[in-house]
Amino acid sequence: MLVVSLGGSPSQRSRSGVLLDHAKRLLQEQGVEVVSYQVRDFPAEDLLHARFDSPKVLDLLQQIDQADGLLIATPVYKASFSGALKTLLDLLPERALSHKVVLPMATGGSIAHMLAVDYALKPVLSALKAQEMLHGIFAEDSQIAYGEGSVQAQLAPALEQRLKEALEQFHSALARRPKPLDPNALNERLLSARWSI
Repeated sequence: MLVVSLGGSPSQRSRSGVLLDHAKRLLQEQGVEVVSYQVRDFPAEDLLHARFDSPKVLDLLQQIDQADGLLIATPVYKASFSGALKTLLDLLPERALSHKVVLPMATGGSIAHMLAVDYALKPVLSALKAQEMLHGIFAEDSQIAYGEGSVQAQLAPALEQRLKEALEQFHSALARRPKPLDPNALNERLLSARWSI
């Protein structure tokens, strides 16, 4: 299985990044290959000028096309997901997430921001035709502690448990996901069916 993880924080140090790293590690422990991207790694000029032919954007598209699923994490700012992430998602073609399982995750200052996943992020992911979108995870900033020095970043036990449960559902959804038909195999079937009539 191949999963693309996409971090939506423009900051080098972010709680949504910590959450995404934990999710990535837990999936890798289950034998899932995870390819990681951060929105801050994309050239700002490419995002601001909507360069659909940007090499970094084309690389992301190729990885998403080959992937079974997408993990996406974002901080919540002003009751919505990050503007940098929105700018990047706007560069993806309409059906970029078809045949994909998506697990959205968000972090915010308080539980009041929880609905940003449902009312801001999920509609954009739906417009990209995600095959199956899981409920998602919202984490309050107070549930995530940055690592300092040799101390690793930590999630509150309740958040860690919710993340594990969500990733179990994600892994199950990936395993049962119907594989898209190969166009060449479909053409061969149609031709042989025509000749047999």
